[in-house]
Amino acid sequence: MAVTRRAAALSRPARTSLSPIELIEYTRHVAGEVAGGSYPYVQFDEEQRWHQRIYRDARVDLWLISWLPSQGTLLHDHGGSSGAFTVVEGELSEAVHTNGSLREWRRGAGASAGFGTRYVHDLRNLSSEPAVSVHAYSPPLTAMNFYELVDGRDLLRVATLQTDDPEHEPGPRASAA
Repeated sequence: MAVTRRAAALSRPARTSLSPIELIEYTRHVAGEVAGGSYPYVQFDEEQRWHQRIYRDARVDLWLISWLPSQGTLLHDHGGSSGAFTVVEGELSEAVHTNGSLREWRRGAGASAGFGTRYVHDLRNLSSEPAVSVHAYSPPLTAMNFYELVDGRDLLRVATLQTDDPEHEPGPRASAA
């Protein structure tokens, strides 16, 4: 007896993660909801970036993050997760490690970026206005690696942090690389 395509598809294990393109679509959709007022609880914190988990399941983790001028991240990856972000308001600057150098991108309201599991970057608000962004990771975060740039081109991993929170940065509990 021949197996139908539908039966074959149903017998395969479900995908455990979303692609960067699917994550971009997801963050764009939620960014539209945020811009439309569906998430009125966005806050800003002078001491650190404010962040709030919006959703999490076995395949995806979704975050809302606010950035005051001069707030930013360290150079990092997402510990094996793919990801995407969409800027809801304001502007973020992103430095991406590509081909042995850092390439700068400015991402204004409505701009999105998606990335695979080996993407190393940092994000900063270099503007004079606050910014808000939506971020998604798939599978959900379990770790982040932090890097320093050596001789202007090579990455040196300086810490690994076991975390499910994209806003934690390495401290005394992080393992040195």
